[in-house]
Amino acid sequence: MPGHSGRRCRLFWLLASCLSAAFLCLRSELATQPDEEPSPLPVLQLSLAFLLCYSLIKSWCPVCPHPPCPVLAPSASLARKAALESYYEQRLRVSPHVVGHSRAHVSQIVGELLRVGRTEQDGGTLAFRGDFLQIGSTCEQHQTNSPDCFDLLVPIKVPQVLQLDPSFQTAPQTVPFSLGGTAICRVKPCSKPEGARCRREFMESFCVRFEKQRALSSAQVLRWFHAKVLRCLRVIRFQWEQRCSISLVPHRDQLILKLLPRADYLCCHISLSVRLIPALHVGDSVFLVAESYRGKELLLPALTPGTLWAVYLSKHEHKFLNWLRAQTPSNSCHLKCLQLMKVLRDLGCREFDQRFSVQWNTILCTYNMKTALFHLLLKGPLDAWDERFLMERLQDLVLFWRERLQKQELMHFFLGNKNVPDFLTVPRKIKEVLPVNLLAGFDAALLDLVSFQLLKTWNCAHLIMKLHNHKHLPRSY
Repeated sequence: MPGHSGRRCRLFWLLASCLSAAFLCLRSELATQPDEEPSPLPVLQLSLAFLLCYSLIKSWCPVCPHPPCPVLAPSASLARKAALESYYEQRLRVSPHVVGHSRAHVSQIVGELLRVGRTEQDGGTLAFRGDFLQIGSTCEQHQTNSPDCFDLLVPIKVPQVLQLDPSFQTAPQTVPFSLGGTAICRVKPCSKPEGARCRREFMESFCVRFEKQRALSSAQVLRWFHAKVLRCLRVIRFQWEQRCSISLVPHRDQLILKLLPRADYLCCHISLSVRLIPALHVGDSVFLVAESYRGKELLLPALTPGTLWAVYLSKHEHKFLNWLRAQTPSNSCHLKCLQLMKVLRDLGCREFDQRFSVQWNTILCTYNMKTALFHLLLKGPLDAWDERFLMERLQDLVLFWRERLQKQELMHFFLGNKNVPDFLTVPRKIKEVLPVNLLAGFDAALLDLVSFQLLKTWNCAHLIMKLHNHKHLPRSY
């Protein structure tokens, strides 16, 4: 405990002071004897006097490198526990019936959309693979709103006469934002001699020059994907007009499918938002996602604009979460901890100015929070995540974040991590990439401020939840 170590340190220096003073008195007494010669070691007496002064200073003015975590009074801790559990029961717990209906409705419409897109493909361009992969908080059961938001990876494929050659890398440490894992996706022709015209058309439409080679442009792929989904939606819209209203809403270079069921179609009449994310499958359950880094390429001079792809390891994350579900107690609270941490993040930034609020949400984004939880789960016994210990595990997560922010380091759970559990079977090319620090590029003073505000939010959680008593938290894509 920090308090006990501080008292032991003070006792040690006090004891050293007493011993030094006793020794100096003894030397002085011996020096008063008439038959004693002058002391040949005056330096020893000066050293002991200096030690005595230093010991007194250390014993009464201890230096603490980091302020200890404040301990709340028992009444405040009980109030926080009651507020968090009440908020979870009233705002976060979702009926499996509602989740099932919403997921089935989304799967029907998106499945039909992709079926239409797959039938009208052309040999010289990209094409839908025909399936999709559910990712995100709703799929992983740690959403902080109603099950009305879904994230879907839509795999796309290049013509058969071409093959993809991705190279994984990390963003430079000087970039003042977290890119996480990135990749450059080069395009090479297959050994088949036929299809020269198809290859040439594809290279001209979707590739850019990069180090004397051709690399697939994420910007061009996004542009194609938006146009393709819009054409497919025009085909299927009339089939669903009696059941629901469908619209396509571009949002910050992302594609959001809005679904509003008719009153007589679903018993769960909820407006649904589906984010469609184009992705390239490059083997071993690794996906490259076309995300827009508008304006950020200027900070990466080694890259040609539009060549960056984000690395997604969603299937490996799902496998790890399934393993946790089997290893932890049946009433495990690890996902509940993640939900409540996200709620505290969203509620805690209500009083911040706009600039710091954006920085706060970027540092404490859902992916970083999930990564911190993964690291914490592997540190201790999984039996300790029983529902009975919810508040203790929440406090552990807050303190773990405080430690990571003070050290300015939160490492990616998969990329460059050679200590990933063996059952996850992470590809060697993912393990051998340079380790990715998700907090790299952020200013140390900013991370210290986030650490202070996070601890303050945790200690005032019961007051914040009473102040912001609302039904649902807004979705931030």
